[in-house]
Amino acid sequence: MADAQINHQDARDYWQNIDADVNGMLGGFPSISKVDLQGSKNFLAKLGIGGKTEKKVERAVDCGAGIGRITEGLLLGIAEKVDIVEPIAKFSENLKGKAGIGEIFNVGLEDWSPQESGELKYDLIWNQWCLGHLTDAQLTTYLEKCQKVLKTDGLIIVKENMSTSGGDVFDEVDSSVTRCDQKLRDIFEKAGLEIKKTEIQKGLPKELYPVRTYALVPEK
Repeated sequence: MADAQINHQDARDYWQNIDADVNGMLGGFPSISKVDLQGSKNFLAKLGIGGKTEKKVERAVDCGAGIGRITEGLLLGIAEKVDIVEPIAKFSENLKGKAGIGEIFNVGLEDWSPQESGELKYDLIWNQWCLGHLTDAQLTTYLEKCQKVLKTDGLIIVKENMSTSGGDVFDEVDSSVTRCDQKLRDIFEKAGLEIKKTEIQKGLPKELYPVRTYALVPEK
């Protein structure tokens, strides 16, 4: 099992040594940020958020937010308030006190306990390029946890690299796993979620993994 090799301390040590800029966050491919953000905006617009309607949600949370690339480039434009979950404090430091930023939780996703912080309920829970740091069991538990703080019509978004080898691939550089589409679908189902919409991100360089976005809702 590829996920058995995940070590959270190794992952934190890796990210502590990464520059707090877009180049660092995107592994030397800062040019993909614009394409990525536009793809996400288009995806949400098809779900009735943002787009030409400019319909905003009340509260979103950016999980594994890094320096806030997605918060500032996407979420603050479609949500009145955005909370941050980011284990590396030096990354989230520049978001403190900015307009529209709510609570900042400097913990790993596996330790985030949103239900303990009162009446927090989210319209949108955004997870991108971070869930590979969780084991399969942790990811299932995490997604179950997210549902407890999701509003009735809320969405959990997962946007991740896809393994093309037919199985999961462990990356020892940052201690993460790149999962295949079927593995993620199995985990979603186990966590009691169903896929409302999914699509592949267009316009990324051929040498990178394909990226797929899923909009998830609790099973009815």
